[in-house]
Amino acid sequence: MSAAPAMVGTFSIRTLSGRRPIPSFRCTLAGGVTTVPILTELKMKCATPLPLLQRIADAMTSDMRAGLAADNGSDLKMILSYVDSLPTGNEKGLFYALDLGGTNFRVVRVQLGGKQNNVSIPRELMQGTTEELFNFIASKLANFAAKESGKFQLPKGRMREIGFTFSFPIKQTSIDSGILIKWTKGFAVLGTAGKDVVACLKEAMQRQGLDMSVSALVNDSVATLAGAKYWDDDVLIAVILGTGTNACYIERKDAIPKLQWPAGGTRNMIISTEWGAFTTDLPLTEFDKDMDSESINPGEQIFEKTISGMYLGEIVRRVLLKMASFSSLFGDSIPEKLLIPTPDLCAMQQDDTKDLSKVEEILSNTIGATRSTLKARKIVVDICDTIVKRGGRLAGAGIVGILQKMEQDSKGLISGKRTVVAMDGGLYEHYPQYRNYLKDAVAELLGAEVSKNIVIEHTKDGSGIGAALLAAANSKYASEFQI
Repeated sequence: MSAAPAMVGTFSIRTLSGRRPIPSFRCTLAGGVTTVPILTELKMKCATPLPLLQRIADAMTSDMRAGLAADNGSDLKMILSYVDSLPTGNEKGLFYALDLGGTNFRVVRVQLGGKQNNVSIPRELMQGTTEELFNFIASKLANFAAKESGKFQLPKGRMREIGFTFSFPIKQTSIDSGILIKWTKGFAVLGTAGKDVVACLKEAMQRQGLDMSVSALVNDSVATLAGAKYWDDDVLIAVILGTGTNACYIERKDAIPKLQWPAGGTRNMIISTEWGAFTTDLPLTEFDKDMDSESINPGEQIFEKTISGMYLGEIVRRVLLKMASFSSLFGDSIPEKLLIPTPDLCAMQQDDTKDLSKVEEILSNTIGATRSTLKARKIVVDICDTIVKRGGRLAGAGIVGILQKMEQDSKGLISGKRTVVAMDGGLYEHYPQYRNYLKDAVAELLGAEVSKNIVIEHTKDGSGIGAALLAAANSKYASEFQI
């Protein structure tokens, strides 16, 4: 099977549980009500001036320290990945990666190059049972493994090994085991929280008669960092911006107070910040608060809900619904199909036609607004830009918070040197305005002199390849690799 192309749609979701029904009325005040007050307030509440971004970056740094000091020390879990052996280039053999991170999962086969298979997860399994979800994953993995061609050779007597990318909050107990803390990104699978997800996968593979072992359990940001560092040794941070979001970085073991066992092996370990749970000083609107209260995890993952692809379109939808309810934004009625997937935000912001014809087409096809005026279309684009600008700049502030922590603890070892931040995820890859806002925020916060050494670089499909490389680096057959 050939490698699957990247798809913009992989970072969107069209519904959130618990959504209120769209009102069947429209309120008009005396003299008519325009959209201007709503838009003005939205821009004010979403504003991200430099002083606010610096407070957020500083709070991120502070929360990182508190999370490293003790479990539950801050909003940031600062999960120990137990990844202290990164790929060296000497690894050999056939390895698999299983990447479960959002609305899709994929299987990657790696041997000097590889193939992959992307599979969409049925929505009912995202809210089904543990056994149903892992049985589905194991069956697709078995189907993929059965299609090995002659060029993918496994030495005699060696079991296939997997790097398992599991991009949900877990309490890692070793390089190949971890307990699920909670589901995020729209998942609400019954019976998994508190269980070792590797054990769940092993049991499902056994039911399929699949002879494979898990050599490394990592999340998508850790796998992305490992994959990117394989090619560029200056990579120190990895960030995922797709359906959900997370960031990880390379930390010194002697800077991790909660690390209880002796610091053997290498001096460093990758730390998964789980920054989606960050909350301090975030500029929130009524639309964010309403969306959060109606989500499957109210009060949680607030940073993720302001910067990731799963939620940006939903926020815009709620703004448009209020405008349509209190003005004639879309004529005399409220469109019944008021759904705005995040890829459509991106497409509308790319529309450079004089009459915004692409915006008109999207509004007609996606929400049923068949008679939008040019003024209404401009307002829609302005709303999209306001929400996306906030998200990109907040993500940039988060990156600076991590850089600050690393610089403060490195005693100048990072300052003045090339430092690479590896980025992956459909939102970052496919949304140029978002990318630009993120990079602008980093440059503003660090200043021209420092920021010129910070390279923010897209690493396509890094989590899949990185997981396979980590499986190789932590293989039980590692001693057989030729050095």
